Amino acid sequence: MSFYIMVTHPSILLIEDSPGECELFRLALARTSLDVALYTEHDAEAALHFLNDRYHQSSIQACLYPLQEGGLSRSPTARIEGAHSDRAPSASTGDRSGLPSLILLDLKLGRRNGCDFLKRLRADVRFAVIPVVVFTTSDDQTDLARCYTSGANGYVVKPGTFDELIHCTGDICRYWLKWNRALLMADTRC
Repeated sequence: MSFYIMVTHPSILLIEDSPGECELFRLALARTSLDVALYTEHDAEAALHFLNDRYHQSSIQACLYPLQEGGLSRSPTARIEGAHSDRAPSASTGDRSGLPSLILLDLKLGRRNGCDFLKRLRADVRFAVIPVVVFTTSDDQTDLARCYTSGANGYVVKPGTFDELIHCTGDICRYWLKWNRALLMADTRC
C-alpha cells in the first residue's frame, strides 16, 4: 500500500436543500474574509457523487505527486480568494481537486434525513475521516443524540441573524480548518 499526503486548499462542502440558505452561508463566509473554497450540494446523492468525483481526482493527483522521502511533493494549486458557491470552480479559480476539509450538513434534507447521509459517509473508508458538522435549525436533544450516534463531529444550531451567522461561520471555519488537526493521508494504489 502506498500513502500520499493530499495537500489541498481549505474547502467546505455545504449540503443544504434550500438555495436561499446556501446563498446566506456563501455571503456570510465571504464576510469573514477567510480564504476558503465553498461547494454546495442540495441533496445527499449529489453530495456522494461530488465526493466520489473529488476522490478520483485526488487519486490521480496522488499518482502524479507522491510523497517523496524527506518531504512533500506538492501538486500545484491556485488560491481561491473569498468564497465560491459552485459545484465545479470557475476557470479563474484553477483546478481544485481533493476532498473537502469539512462537510457542513443540514439535518433536514427534503425526503432524506442528514443522519442517513452521515451513516453512509462513515461506512465508506474513503470519506470516514472528513469532519462533518451538522448545521441545522433543530435544537432538539433527540436530533442531537442521533447525529452524534451517526458519526457527526459537531452539531451547531443555525443562528437567528445574519451578523450572528457571519460570526458563527468564522468560528466554525477557524476551528475546523485552522486549529483542528485532521488526517491528510489517502490510501491509493497507482
